[in-house]
Amino acid sequence: MKISTILYASVIGASLIVTSCSKSTFNEINTDPNRPATVTTPTILVTAEKQLINALRSEEVSLRGAQLFSQYFAQNIYTDQSRYQIPTSYSDNYWTATYKSLNNLNEIIKLNSNEKTKAIAAAGTAGSNANQIAIARILKSYAFQSLTDVFGNIPYESYGNKDADFEALQQDPDNLTPKYASQEKIYKDILNELQQAADTLTKYTTATTFGTADIIYKGSNASWAKFANSLRLRIANRIKAKDAALAATHIADAIKKGVFTANSDNAVFKYSKTPPNEAPLFRATVTANRKDFAVSNVLIEALQGTRGPFKIVDPRLSKFAKPTSSGNTYFGQPYGLPLAAGNLFPVDKISLPSDAINAADYGEVLLEYAEVAFLLAENNNWDQTNYEKGIRASLEKWGVSQEDINSYISKLPAANKEHVLSQKYLALFNQSIEAWSEIRRTGYPLFLIKKGDVTWSGTIDGKPVTYTFNPEVGDAIPSRLVYPLKEQSTNRSNYQAALAQQGDDVINTKVWWNK
Repeated sequence: MKISTILYASVIGASLIVTSCSKSTFNEINTDPNRPATVTTPTILVTAEKQLINALRSEEVSLRGAQLFSQYFAQNIYTDQSRYQIPTSYSDNYWTATYKSLNNLNEIIKLNSNEKTKAIAAAGTAGSNANQIAIARILKSYAFQSLTDVFGNIPYESYGNKDADFEALQQDPDNLTPKYASQEKIYKDILNELQQAADTLTKYTTATTFGTADIIYKGSNASWAKFANSLRLRIANRIKAKDAALAATHIADAIKKGVFTANSDNAVFKYSKTPPNEAPLFRATVTANRKDFAVSNVLIEALQGTRGPFKIVDPRLSKFAKPTSSGNTYFGQPYGLPLAAGNLFPVDKISLPSDAINAADYGEVLLEYAEVAFLLAENNNWDQTNYEKGIRASLEKWGVSQEDINSYISKLPAANKEHVLSQKYLALFNQSIEAWSEIRRTGYPLFLIKKGDVTWSGTIDGKPVTYTFNPEVGDAIPSRLVYPLKEQSTNRSNYQAALAQQGDDVINTKVWWNK
């Protein structure tokens, strides 16, 4: 029996390496590794899904990056990333890991498009060629949106648009120096990719594709179509200020064709309790036995009702954070302390992430109904009905009782822009890149700590001390991450062209939709 694993060796032009337990291993060295006959598309899909979520929620780009930028977490001991000193290796690793996933997703499309492999690709529980291609297009769109939100202009590839600027993922021959497409082109093409993919799946809503190899939806075409429409709603909403007419068209069409209406629709990748398939945060903190990241004072105080517009205790407090082991109270690590004060609070005096957040089998959310409800509220003049639906959905997802949900909602202030976007921020907890993107887009919530704000004031050794937030780099939340260093050497001319169009390769250069 042959056991095959997928690993793409390079970032843009990738090779498929096959390992085998058969005795013919050495003979296989002379076969074309880009066309392995024994690797099924469901096998490639589960690999690509895991690669993608691992990249999105990795310790570097998520825990040490977007989670800190969003001020959900705060560092103790070492506080450099809280103050925006981001090593370039974080960009490199996130870039590389995401393009590996994209190459695998593109391989699914190639195997289902090639006349020589189409029949084999559709065999068994894999599903029809058209449906496999549609789901791969949706996941590629999700991956590319996250990449462009982090960096801006990037190498991009489209199934349905052969624009000359879309050169990523090209093989036969490999293109190791692809152009960088503009974020404007990428966003507008992703909207079309999602629309076409959802329309395809809607023709076959009762069908299943990839079977149980699909961790996210267990192959449900109907669920994937809803996810594509809901993702299109998110993406179109993000570019309203740049192209209002296009955004309105896609928002209306996505809603008409069916977006999420309940938590049962949520797109979730659930990890395993057994190694090596545990969730990224569990591996970064529990497995590594590290306690240098705590829930921030910003989030704890917002949930306690002492920071921000909601002056009541939020029942998600115990879902997000642990009480202190000394004192059994909730106390958030002050965000962005100077390095000299990083260990001001011992680990038993601060609230660490809850067991639910730190679970080995945590379900990482790609998109959920609560976000969709808040998007609908925004596009309906900040209406009360969708505002309450979003809050209710978030609390139900975290296992809050109906009695506590009803009590909490009854005490909240009425819907308006600040209240909707502040509740959306709470609902996006642990969805790091998306939360960071929404903060950049909207400027909300208003209660985040800004440069010069007091992050902690108290007494040390009998003397009054006040610490203010002073970033090491820039004056405000980063607008992007810098490109990987290797792009400057291996793809220098296209890298420079991207800077000429977008701006300097620094963290305060705004991406297109945020300018």
